[in-house]
Amino acid sequence: MRRRTRLSLAALLVLASGCGLTSGSPMVDDVKPGIVGKGEPLKGAHLTVTSKEFTEQLILGAMMGIAFEAAGADVLDRTGIQGSIGAREAVKSGTADGMYEYTGTAWITYLGNSKPIPDPQKQWEAVRDADRKNGITWLPPSQLNNTYALAMNEANFKKYGTKTLSDVAALAAKDPSAVTLCVESEFANRADGLPGMEKAYGMSIPARNITQMDTGIIYTQVAKGSCTYGEVFTTDGRIQSMNLTVMADDKHFFPNYNAAPEINSKALEKWPAIAEVLAPVTARLNNTVAQKLNAEVDVDGQDPHQVALNWMKEQGLVK
Repeated sequence: MRRRTRLSLAALLVLASGCGLTSGSPMVDDVKPGIVGKGEPLKGAHLTVTSKEFTEQLILGAMMGIAFEAAGADVLDRTGIQGSIGAREAVKSGTADGMYEYTGTAWITYLGNSKPIPDPQKQWEAVRDADRKNGITWLPPSQLNNTYALAMNEANFKKYGTKTLSDVAALAAKDPSAVTLCVESEFANRADGLPGMEKAYGMSIPARNITQMDTGIIYTQVAKGSCTYGEVFTTDGRIQSMNLTVMADDKHFFPNYNAAPEINSKALEKWPAIAEVLAPVTARLNNTVAQKLNAEVDVDGQDPHQVALNWMKEQGLVK
């Protein structure tokens, strides 16, 4: 799972060392203020950005660093930390100054809550308030929500016409053989995955209709029509590139995983302009943007940092 934490060996080593992140390289983009960074309010600042290791996180980490650069800061790039724990602990300890994190990950994984909050704004507010004691300040969230979903290919969409998970439940009741699923083993057994979804929507899908496989294979199997529906992540670039249709979670069962800047509170106190610098970037992030940029990396093979820089220039955020 890309957002939900598995405590990797790398993360354990980071935690065990007690010294956070120990490597990185300076960002050296030739950028000037655009919408972001007018007046260079971060001139004189030395800031470190971090991220987890998957594509979307690398892009978001680059965006944060580029925004800081445009505002006049010297930026150290420590993105690409394996697993969630290492990057989170870096921000918490002050080894890094900020990253884009997901509200659901913080609420469930870091803060130890079992039940997500259905309203995305209230979920963010709860995370913001709870994390203050940890020396972390959450800035306003984006519309980018990297959560679970079911998706189907174009042929099956034309055949069955389902648009929501309630439609899928109705189809399963009417024609059980029509609803076959390709899912990860973790999704198949998590309370916030398949079992919970079936309960919330009144589904009863026979075990013979469910095939467990690795994430990447799910997308190709759904695209081929080997299964009617596949478990996907809502911001994955392969949704667009494979022309998949995502079923709306009309009962709002799945947790909200909205991306928002997570900033070390001491760094923000010293450089309060961080908030205004990041606000225009965060405001432009949504699932459509994320799918497009993720696809440029995962499908087209482009460099995540360059993808972030190109987008920020296209948006007029930097020059």
